[in-house]
Amino acid sequence: MQHEIEALWERRNGMSENDLQARGLVTEVIDELDRGKIRVAEVGIDGEVVVHEWVKQAILLSFRLLNIADGEVGPFAYRDRIPLKKTFDGVRVIPGAIARWGSYCAPGVVLMPSFVNIGGYVDEGTMVDTWATVGSCAQIGKRVHLSGGVGIGGVLEPPNAVPVIVEDDAFIGSRSMVVDGARVRRGAKLGAGCILTASTHVFDAETGEELPRGEAPERSVCVGSSRMKSFPGGEFGMPCLLVLRYLEGTEHDKLQLNDVLRRHGVSM
Repeated sequence: MQHEIEALWERRNGMSENDLQARGLVTEVIDELDRGKIRVAEVGIDGEVVVHEWVKQAILLSFRLLNIADGEVGPFAYRDRIPLKKTFDGVRVIPGAIARWGSYCAPGVVLMPSFVNIGGYVDEGTMVDTWATVGSCAQIGKRVHLSGGVGIGGVLEPPNAVPVIVEDDAFIGSRSMVVDGARVRRGAKLGAGCILTASTHVFDAETGEELPRGEAPERSVCVGSSRMKSFPGGEFGMPCLLVLRYLEGTEHDKLQLNDVLRRHGVSM
């Protein structure tokens, strides 16, 4: 399907809902996304993020090719090109949770009243807590906890843009925002209210060393902080991420994590 989608993408400007053959192919790709057979991005064996641009292209084409249709869920009415997801094998879905067709939720996922957008991938045993959002094409690993109100940003254009990656066993604290292709490495824990973007500066609290931007390091415990920067109008605090310490394991030991954060006046 990849070559066919890439060919459709090259002539996308002349397409409409009347192109039934193209619509059928795009629908097939979105169905495969919905079943978890393909995905927008993944971490390769070398540890680098691999983006499957053609899958993103299929999603973008769906906005041109699919008709707007009315839908109903109980007393609620919807009107959109992308219908709601209907397949939740082994997933616990609490009333108020919304997942769009083309997103994937693996067995063991728990969806509290929350939102998962098209292209989003939520792996086994992950909790998407109340009012948390998994944006378009965001990739969430196994046994992750997205706490209440967490915002995982989405990205569709350009097709080669790297989506947010949250790796296995990560914990994202309440009201944190992870956007713009940022990456939370395996087992990392973010305290409440952290802001992490692809350009966020990251520092080690023990050494003062600056770490790779836009990444919460593996097994780290992180909090939101600020650093002073000079501007023509004066010095102002700019947001950054501060690594307090590194954990021995990757499991969510909430008592240990709470103890680390509360010693620094931060909660989960």
